[in-house]
Amino acid sequence: MRDIRRQSIISALIIYFGFAVGLLNTYFFTKENGNFTAEQYGLTSMFMAIATLMMAFSSMAMPSFIFKFYHYYADHLPVRKNDMLTWSLLVSSIGFLLVMATGWIFKDIVIRKFGEHSSLLLTYYYWIFPMGFGLTIYTILESYAWSIGKPVVTSFLKEVEWRLLTTVLIVLFAFRIIPDFDLFIKIYAFTFPGIALTLFLYLWFTKKIAFTFTISKVTRRYLKKIAALCVFFYSGQLIFTISQVFDSIVIAALLDDGLSKAGIFGVAQIMTSVIQAPQRSIIASSITHLSRAWKDKNKEMLQTIYKRASINLLLFAISIFSLVALNYREAVITFHLKDVYLLGFTAFIFLGLTKVIDLGCGLSSQIIVTSNYWRFELISGVLLIVLMVPSTYFLTKEYDILGPAIANLFSITIYNTVRIYFLWKKFGLFPFTKKSAYAIGIGGLAFLVCYFLCNNIHGIPGMFIRSILFLLLFGGIAYMLKLSPDVQPVINTIKQRIIKKKIN
Repeated sequence: MRDIRRQSIISALIIYFGFAVGLLNTYFFTKENGNFTAEQYGLTSMFMAIATLMMAFSSMAMPSFIFKFYHYYADHLPVRKNDMLTWSLLVSSIGFLLVMATGWIFKDIVIRKFGEHSSLLLTYYYWIFPMGFGLTIYTILESYAWSIGKPVVTSFLKEVEWRLLTTVLIVLFAFRIIPDFDLFIKIYAFTFPGIALTLFLYLWFTKKIAFTFTISKVTRRYLKKIAALCVFFYSGQLIFTISQVFDSIVIAALLDDGLSKAGIFGVAQIMTSVIQAPQRSIIASSITHLSRAWKDKNKEMLQTIYKRASINLLLFAISIFSLVALNYREAVITFHLKDVYLLGFTAFIFLGLTKVIDLGCGLSSQIIVTSNYWRFELISGVLLIVLMVPSTYFLTKEYDILGPAIANLFSITIYNTVRIYFLWKKFGLFPFTKKSAYAIGIGGLAFLVCYFLCNNIHGIPGMFIRSILFLLLFGGIAYMLKLSPDVQPVINTIKQRIIKKKIN
């Protein structure tokens, strides 16, 4: 747990620094009298959404293969004979070629669906493919890096370097070194190939990877199990990814001025993704330990990780959601963003509550994925897509950009409930304790106090006062009640280091 805690904290700090850069980028994209229209910003959001969908199809479940079987390869093969990454990259590259062919064959269908409301997307349709390929290769390398215990590196590349590359492009565009949006979006398409290359070079020069086309004894021994796992997880990954990007695609396809509204919805999603940051770091730090615990049949370790992740993520999620919700409207007005982005506030509330629920449920998905009952991930994923796709479609037509947010809250709540029940019934694993209820109650109370006391204080002083007051109330009470088992060890470590420095 000490190693998980250390890596999670470092990764979380890196991720939040990355989000700070991302928020700066969002400001430049959305500010009043800025260089970008809402439609152009919406296009960048759609690039990422469609590239993510391409990655899901082309990766062919190779990340799941790496997570599940890494220890079997690492325990029985030296690095130079480990063929896991070779086959993962080869299979994913072939998968992407199939995606490209499909995209070319069915372009007319895309034109019919997006031509009326999002014509700019069609202008740059083929430029999405480089970003999709870069994201595919990066995801495979990232999965391998997580498995060898390098989550901090991948967090920096994906959360910081990628956003800094975008910042550089924005600055160059602002100073007309990049003369127009046409060149901007074309270079933007190659940002993910850029970070994929960086990660590859890091793994290569640190001798963490090697390539061999000789089929190893591990591959031969487990080939049937690997194939069965990949077939199931491929479907599951497609389902999960579709659930993540379907809302933006539906908005762009169905609503008038679709790309602009996708941009408004995208701002709400970015604010929501700030809530999700700790989950990324804990998943990256925990996945290899969960895999090892299942391999060693260490149920006690699984339960410990499950409960600790749940309460820590719940505390983080409540904190960040409340801070953003308290200051969302004020930030749009104070920093002179286009007024149209105020329309995303209500969508943020529903999306934010969705993330609070999702994070509070801990590492349910990762525990299932690394177990021998990984097939259940597909079953629960089918349930998610059955709930989400029709509800998103009809609610979007009825309630505009608020519809997908409501559909997300409804679908994800049921999805997580089913998975928690499965783990409790099958293995006796359960993420919640009475501390979970305390966290929710304290968070709600602190939010209401800050809202009613500081609602009439505007500008930067208002945002500062609301934020500090909430952190003092929620953080102080949570600390006194010892809701998180990991806060005190961190404080003790910091004290010890300060004492050592004073002695030295």
